[in-house]
Amino acid sequence: MNKGFTTGSCAAAASKAAAFMLLSGQKKLQIAIDTPAGVKYNPQIEDIEIGEGYVSCAVRKQSGDDPDITNGTLVFARVSFTDEKTSGDGKDIANKDSNCRKVYIDGGKGVGRVTRPGLDQPVGNAAINSVPRQMIENEIMQVMDLFDYERGLDVIISVPEGEELAAKTFNPRLGIEGGISIIGTTGIVEPMSTKALLDTIMVELRQMKAMGATVAVVSPGNYGMEFMKEAFDYDLDKAVKCSNFIGDTIDMAAELGFKKLLLCGHVGKLIKVSGGIMNTHSREADCRMELMATAAIRSGASADAAREILDCVSTEEAMEIYLREGLDKQCFDYIMDRIDFFLCKRAADRLEVECIVYSNQYGLLGKTEHAEDFLREAKG
Repeated sequence: MNKGFTTGSCAAAASKAAAFMLLSGQKKLQIAIDTPAGVKYNPQIEDIEIGEGYVSCAVRKQSGDDPDITNGTLVFARVSFTDEKTSGDGKDIANKDSNCRKVYIDGGKGVGRVTRPGLDQPVGNAAINSVPRQMIENEIMQVMDLFDYERGLDVIISVPEGEELAAKTFNPRLGIEGGISIIGTTGIVEPMSTKALLDTIMVELRQMKAMGATVAVVSPGNYGMEFMKEAFDYDLDKAVKCSNFIGDTIDMAAELGFKKLLLCGHVGKLIKVSGGIMNTHSREADCRMELMATAAIRSGASADAAREILDCVSTEEAMEIYLREGLDKQCFDYIMDRIDFFLCKRAADRLEVECIVYSNQYGLLGKTEHAEDFLREAKG
């Protein structure tokens, strides 16, 4: 599968090209940069605009075989002399000295602003992460060396489509407003990257910690939001979304110093945890009906009832058999005991983990001993 290049690589390449044109007075239709991964990037330069004291140009994002919503988007860089007064709002670049050999980086249209703590950049800064900032600075410094330029340059990164694209990302929920983030730690995009999902979970956990939370409330998704609101007066949208990565999320919460974690989710996902499955994606493991049938047998169900459960296609359908047999409480006492066992095993004394399991159709199915205490603490 073909790899792509990050928005950070695009921003660095556009910045280098604009700086070269500004200092040389010559057009540059292609540029080469080094990514942190050691892969060369040689994009075409588009939308060149040369004005008095500034140059603006763009690089088109190419995501390779990764289904990235920013694929094909133009990432612009406007480079100007630091004593120019038209280079942005200056939130990142206060106290500039035009006589200082330095690169001042800020975000323009379509690049988000950080409004909450716990992210890569402090509150108020443009959402241009540390590695892209370093890439931009390094590439422009090379151009400064080439032309013996000893003063400062302003760089404004913009993505005209950014605000519209950001609505399809996690940015609004993370407190990044007004556009997308300029990101990337290696400079390249790996197709269908699991790492990207895990990085997002880590960011959400870190942000929750920075906001003062003592309990990491985690859920595979927003499925069951209405139930959690009605039953516990808790907005599930505030929980960190761990997708299928339950075990990894526990590990990350422990790494960040959380001492308590509450996992809330639908039985269709969390029944798998009762079998020790910590990645609940169907391509990794299923066993939902086998685990539901095991709980039924452990609770005294007949072999015929267990076989019926094995033939079910959904946990909701299996619940109907639990209810018909009058074994729903016994079954979920057993299931929650097994969930508790495997969550504690994964936590390995690094933090305490509690769990709430529900069904949209049948409501609360089970909870571990201190789950409601954790939820009350999380609600403050």
